[in-house]
Amino acid sequence: MKKLLFALLLMFPLLSYGQNATMELKDFPNGLHVVEFNASFNSANEVSWLGKLIDCGTERVDIAADSRWAKEYKIVVVPTLVIFSDGEEVKRFQANIMMTMGATKKEVQNAVDEIIMEAF
Repeated sequence: MKKLLFALLLMFPLLSYGQNATMELKDFPNGLHVVEFNASFNSANEVSWLGKLIDCGTERVDIAADSRWAKEYKIVVVPTLVIFSDGEEVKRFQANIMMTMGATKKEVQNAVDEIIMEAF
């Protein structure tokens, strides 16, 4: 009986991991969204001005917590900023070799503004 209980206790983490692995990847709702894909090991280099962008939604995604994000959105370097318009990727900004964002807030905001103007 003790061996059975011990075996079940060992398997519990595997069972709970399997349940988390079936979670669906979040899609980005309609409208304009700037999403920062980063990893917890690189949190010191997160894009500090992300929340200051205007006329768009913003979100952060930790690809270290679930590597399927990296595969789904072809993230090869962190941080990566992706601008989505109605769920479709329209622009991407990637980090430099030092794993810091080379694009400025002004460059990303200009891209957002251009996407909005093109919609008219």
